[in-house]
Amino acid sequence: MRPPNSPLQSLSEMRSLVLTAGLVAVGEVTQRLNDPNPRTYIGSGKVKEIADLCHSLSSCCVVFDAELSPRQLKHLENEFGGRDLNSEKPLIKILDRTALILDIFAQHANTREGQLQVELALQTYRAPRLTKLWTHLSGGAGGVGLRGPGEKQLEIDKRLMREKIDDLRAQIDKIESHRTLNRKGRANLGLPVLSIVGYTNAGKSTLMNTLTDAGIFAEDLLFATLDPTTRKVALPTQDILMTDTVGFIQKLPTTLVAAFRATLEEVREADVLIHVIDVSSESWEKREASVLDTLQEIECLDKPIVRVLNKIDLVPGLHAATLDNDTVAISSTTGEGLTEFTQCLERALEKLLVDFEVLIPYKNGEDVSLVNEVGVVDEVEYLEEGTRILGKVPKAVRNRLERFLIGGDPMIGEDPMIGEDLICA
Repeated sequence: MRPPNSPLQSLSEMRSLVLTAGLVAVGEVTQRLNDPNPRTYIGSGKVKEIADLCHSLSSCCVVFDAELSPRQLKHLENEFGGRDLNSEKPLIKILDRTALILDIFAQHANTREGQLQVELALQTYRAPRLTKLWTHLSGGAGGVGLRGPGEKQLEIDKRLMREKIDDLRAQIDKIESHRTLNRKGRANLGLPVLSIVGYTNAGKSTLMNTLTDAGIFAEDLLFATLDPTTRKVALPTQDILMTDTVGFIQKLPTTLVAAFRATLEEVREADVLIHVIDVSSESWEKREASVLDTLQEIECLDKPIVRVLNKIDLVPGLHAATLDNDTVAISSTTGEGLTEFTQCLERALEKLLVDFEVLIPYKNGEDVSLVNEVGVVDEVEYLEEGTRILGKVPKAVRNRLERFLIGGDPMIGEDPMIGEDLICA
């Protein structure tokens, strides 16, 4: 059952978002309403209260912990002082939760792919809100035959924005195609792929850095990581590929989910998900539920998931432990519990392995090396025809070695005579 919503928890998260965006919070106002005001989201009295507070504190921005409709945004800007006649900018800027998150993403996007995805999300968000930008041109004209210059400019602007969105999607599609080729290349290695997922600022990048020395930017800020990073990790029994991904958040804007589809594809293609949870947060259960909701939205809940209760160094009385086969408590900062964590990963990876028995010709030594690298070998026998191996490997590797399976395809290797001898053997 989902933990109940808490306005205090939501406000606490909003404070972190405001800080990460580089703003300074000078005041907070809350209001309980059965239904949001369709015109201004909050009541008219509360609008006046906030406007007076902004003027008394010399504040230039109001952030709403909700997604405002274009109509609400327009009316709020008018209520909070309208626009500067010289620059046409609002005297007091109104930001909703989505705009704030998009601003943070724009600040943290360092790669070309990340910048394109953020720009696409921004343009998609702005598209239905264009009307407010051109009200100063509309004059009093309107109706059939009375089309004013504002309407003409708005039509031009909408067309330009549609073209921009189409161009951004085309560029992202090219990058996505390149990323797909990279994934196919990694698949050919036969190494299982694990993606680190979790709520933003749960410690995913710190865990990745601790395991791989990947040098990923890790700081106590929301959305410190936007671009996926994949590194090879050596476990005691086999090597794996591990990918760090963008963090999730409550009420994640749908525009972001759509724009970051190429990044989220890394999660979809993973063999195992590592769900990192910050147990030092009072709302960690609610955040875990939000992540699971997002995973369900991108159709990834059917994958094996290893739950990592992170930051135990910040929770008095909590120590490293394996809580069950799929859950482990660790500190990615101090390294406490990493042994239990790797053991938990190996148990999850064992579920992905399939039984196989092959007879590999000696000229195919690279395939023997692959089996030893990614599989679990139970028996090895050196015969005249080649190396017989009995054990378990990932399904992709078994498919790759299908022609060597004992009792499988008789065409082993390129020489049909070798295949014939092996069948007789």
